[in-house]
Order: sequence, then structure tokens, then C-alpha cells
Amino acid sequence: MEETILEFPIPDVKITYAVEDVEERDWNATWEQAGFAPIIINDTCVIHDTIHKPERDSPLDITIEACQSFGTGTHATTRMIASELLGMDLRDKRVLDCGCGTGILSLLAKKSGAKEVVAYDIDEWSVRNAKENYALNGLTAEIRLGDATCLAVAPQADILLANINRNILLADMTGFVAKIKPDGHLLLSGFLEADIPVITEAATALGLRLADTCADGDWRALHFSR
Repeated sequence: MEETILEFPIPDVKITYAVEDVEERDWNATWEQAGFAPIIINDTCVIHDTIHKPERDSPLDITIEACQSFGTGTHATTRMIASELLGMDLRDKRVLDCGCGTGILSLLAKKSGAKEVVAYDIDEWSVRNAKENYALNGLTAEIRLGDATCLAVAPQADILLANINRNILLADMTGFVAKIKPDGHLLLSGFLEADIPVITEAATALGLRLADTCADGDWRALHFSR
């Protein structure tokens, strides 16, 4: 640390710091015990945990226990894709959820009438958590452990969801598009405004067109269709 400070490249800048021991604690367990306040999206969907019950009924009620996985609706990227899904007719549609985390987005799709959900995540605990959340909501789905190689055995989808990050989205774009039906949709998030041009270029080069752009704070989401 001292050597790094001495070699700091900006002259006349003084850096001071302090070191303090922090109590050993399972911080993730602490967060899980606290839970999260109910989240309402588009006035039609409420997402909540088992600790905090919603104050009023909603057409779509989804229960989530996060358990180290990403996706409760508290993050802008999740909210944006959820909002896009709520504006679509999902009845009898097949949905692929790539990097599913808690399973929240495909759960919303299933509760909105999707006939089939196939999901995957690279993290073992996310796969386990997603299955638990489906059970909490009285639903089932095919949820696999793995990365985009899972797409090789996945069915063609009406809607493909991917809330990951720019680099993975770009790396997996060809695989995503190959799994979308001729009249299908691709919903992407997990990136910032500056990432939109390169992501749009990659998707349009594969035959998709940009249908919608969403913004929430610094985060962005894109909706492509064929």
C-alpha cells in the first residue's frame, strides 16, 4: 500500500488512509435476515419476501427469498426488464432466462401466462435459489447450472431475457439470437448508456431491430425484436 501511494502519478496530491478491524460476520446472512421491502412495478406486480408482506393485493404477487442470488426488483436493471415484460402479451409464450439469478424475471413471465420457462445460471446457489423461489410460488421450471453453452440444448424461445453485463451480453449475443423465434423478442439489461451503441450494433448485425430503450438512473435496458 505504502509503495503504491508513493508512486501515485498525480503530483502534489496527498493521500491518507486509516485501517480498522471489522467484526467478523456473515454479512450476506445479515442481509437475508433483514429482507427487503415490497416492490411494486407498473402498479400491477408486487415482489416481496416472506418477511415483509405487501400492504395491498396486486394482480401479480411474487414471493422471493434472495439467498445470495441477484434479482429482487430492488435493482434498476431487474425493474426495467420486469416493466417491459408486463407490457407484453406473454400468454402461451416460451421464455429463456439467461443468467436467471433468483428466477424473478421468468417467474414474472410464468405468472403472466408463459407456457414454458427454461433458465440457467453459472452459479450453483442461484440455480438452487431459483428452484426454491419457483416452489415458493407454486410453480416449476427447467433451471440448469451452466453458462451460454446451455443454449445448445434449449428450445427456440418467443422471448429471451438476459440481465447480465455488457461483456457477457456481447460474447453470447450470437447464441441468444439463434434461439429466438422469427417473431421473437430479446430483452437485455445490466449495462450503462455508453454501452448502448456497441450492444445495438451487435444485435442489429444479427438481424434484430431495436424496439425500445429503457432508463432507470444510470442503468439501461434494450428491447429488440425480429
